[in-house]
Amino acid sequence: MPPNTPESTPENPSGNAPAPVPGPPGRRDRRRTAVRVLLAAVALTLALLVADALGAHLDERTASGCPTASSSASAPSASSASSASSASSACGSASAGSSGTGAGTATGTASPTGSASASPSGSRSATASPGRSGATAGGPSGPCSSPGACGFPTAATTGPRSTPGSGHSGNITVRTDGTVIDGWNLTGSLDIYANDVTVVDSSITSSNWWGVNLRAGYHGLRVLHSRITGVPGKGLDNGGEDYAVSNMGTSSVEVGWSDISVFGNALSMGQGDLHDNYVHDLSPFVNASGQWQHLDAVISDGGGNGQLVIRHNTLLDEAGVDRGASASIGLFPDSGTVNNAVVDSNWIAGGAYALYGGGPGSTGIQVTHNVFSDQFHPACGYYGDVAYWNAGGAGNVWADNTTSDGKPVTPQ
Repeated sequence: MPPNTPESTPENPSGNAPAPVPGPPGRRDRRRTAVRVLLAAVALTLALLVADALGAHLDERTASGCPTASSSASAPSASSASSASSASSACGSASAGSSGTGAGTATGTASPTGSASASPSGSRSATASPGRSGATAGGPSGPCSSPGACGFPTAATTGPRSTPGSGHSGNITVRTDGTVIDGWNLTGSLDIYANDVTVVDSSITSSNWWGVNLRAGYHGLRVLHSRITGVPGKGLDNGGEDYAVSNMGTSSVEVGWSDISVFGNALSMGQGDLHDNYVHDLSPFVNASGQWQHLDAVISDGGGNGQLVIRHNTLLDEAGVDRGASASIGLFPDSGTVNNAVVDSNWIAGGAYALYGGGPGSTGIQVTHNVFSDQFHPACGYYGDVAYWNAGGAGNVWADNTTSDGKPVTPQ
């Protein structure tokens, strides 16, 4: 047997050196074990805290209507349009562009023959259309002391969402399809010979016949989140300005979330989508014919080929009848029969009669959920709340209209 080789014994049959028997752990080993246990506990606690915070964050985004990883990526619905701006801020989304000039905005020349640039805007969203406001279905449930008290548009909820910063002047002709006027501060007017033009977050102060005018044969005009006003005594109609937004054609024009003032016939069109606007302070003037210009917050002369929707606006005609006040909403059969109009969930005050309802032969006129206010006259209009309502017309509906103190309004 080689030296130093252990003998084979019953306790060690292999003859190999026996494995050492581990002794009791020392102080250093106990310390290492305690440190490992402590680190594992800390890691577990941190993991639980992170998971809890993440879950709360996802719950908050879901409650706010913000998209999560499993949310649909589709565009916002029209019914959510009025809250799109505040929702994007709350959800932390990146807002593209700011007011004033920027990529994709028009850069028109300041002359009647100048034309705006052609590139559609790639910046801030103009908000979803057509004409679905944030109005509660069915209108206010009780008396209303003022438009703002019951959620109707005011100066605080209409007009540009930020201060327009791009200064322009002149009566500008737009001839390029898809032009976007974004963040302009225009002293002048827009005369549009183009399709799909958008005016958004802009301020227009006009001394022309109009603020924005769409010519016949063109379509797709949208005027959103803007302020349009005139300069009393400086307009072309013997010092007056006639139309804030005028539609000379047969296509629909959308005007939404805008602050409109001064012009005699503020929103003038036979078909369109007028929603969430604040129309006020119409300025009386004697026109070129030597007569007081008729003042109407919204006017249609009849004969339109499409639908006229007037929904969730504040429409004020505070001038005296001896100075031209006509109607807050005037549906007049001057150029043809009035058909296919929706007057829903508006605050209406002033005029000779607050509403002229279409007259003989009118059909498809729906007047629902409006508040007829005594803000200027005890009877809403100087003579009353409604005239020329054709109760027997096919498709004409009168329902759930009240005074500002909650009493029902019934056409006479």
